[in-house]
Amino acid sequence: MNEEKRYQVALGLIPGIGDQLTKQLVSYCGRAQDVFSTPTTKLQKIPGVGSKRLSVINLNKQLGQADLVIESCLKQNINILFYTDPKYPARLKVIGDSPSLIYFKGNGDLNASKTVGIVGTRKATDYGKAVVDLLCADLASAGVSTISGLAYGIDIQAHRSSLKQQIPTIGVLAGGLDKIYPAVHKSTCEQMLAEGGILSENPLGTKPEAHLFPARNRIIAGLSDALIVIEAAEKGGALITAEIAYTYNKDVFAVPGNITNTYSKGCHDLITSQRAIPYTKIKDLLYNMNWDLDRPNSSSPKLNLEEFGEPERSIIKALQAEKEGLQVDQLSWITQISLNQLASKLLELEFEGLVKSLPGKRYKLA
Repeated sequence: MNEEKRYQVALGLIPGIGDQLTKQLVSYCGRAQDVFSTPTTKLQKIPGVGSKRLSVINLNKQLGQADLVIESCLKQNINILFYTDPKYPARLKVIGDSPSLIYFKGNGDLNASKTVGIVGTRKATDYGKAVVDLLCADLASAGVSTISGLAYGIDIQAHRSSLKQQIPTIGVLAGGLDKIYPAVHKSTCEQMLAEGGILSENPLGTKPEAHLFPARNRIIAGLSDALIVIEAAEKGGALITAEIAYTYNKDVFAVPGNITNTYSKGCHDLITSQRAIPYTKIKDLLYNMNWDLDRPNSSSPKLNLEEFGEPERSIIKALQAEKEGLQVDQLSWITQISLNQLASKLLELEFEGLVKSLPGKRYKLA
């Protein structure tokens, strides 16, 4: 474990320093390690930082705590990913309230090309479970990873159906990764590690208390290109996740059900309020996500890069190297083109039919 990682973990252990302020401190100072070595007089000039917050910084104490966290994670094969880490999920990185640091255990790809979140009621009916099984069977050939929350009902059904169909599946926990909740799902978690994994923003030892679940839901929403709600009552965690996904400009789908069923009411409300697209078959998902067009086209003419200006050439070269596409911030970093100029150039290339926009602010060659 490198030295910078110690300071990244230590930064997250400072009381009262949340994710947004952590990112702001690193943005101003350059690295987590530099936050601790920057004079207090300079830190106080950073917006949102005051003497009260700085007074709780205790380098020796927090580094000591960080060393214990890192040691425990190494023993349990848990990866610690700071938001600047290349393996940190790119989908989360572009979201303002994303966690600055996450803990991940497993062999899954947190930057898989296609991800589908599956959520719903803890009191799933036979209908809801059957829909999950059918959905996962249809997703098996679509090259996706699934995301859910390991809860009773629809969540655990999604993980188990994904395993049955050999789909990588990732579970997002509210507590630490050593606090599997509910405990009866531990064996399923162990099976998920081979191709997927489990993830949390909270360090080991954190109990899955009620107030942590809404925060957990934002990670499920953030990691998903599309979120599918399968059975939800009028209120509950699934609807919270759907609302968050909607505010993130994610595509939300809801499965219609019996109008007399309490656990279909939430789905129907999402559909009638036009915050969700009705999901009745796999084509609904593939069509709306443009995944039905996501196949190689051998008849496409070869691009002559000499016909383009330098910015366009840089963009095309970057996208040629990544067949699954790139997030706009990744593309900006690779090409060193500002986000404003990049947005304009991408729009021009899209009008010319050379670039295709994908959900989650991703782009690929058409």
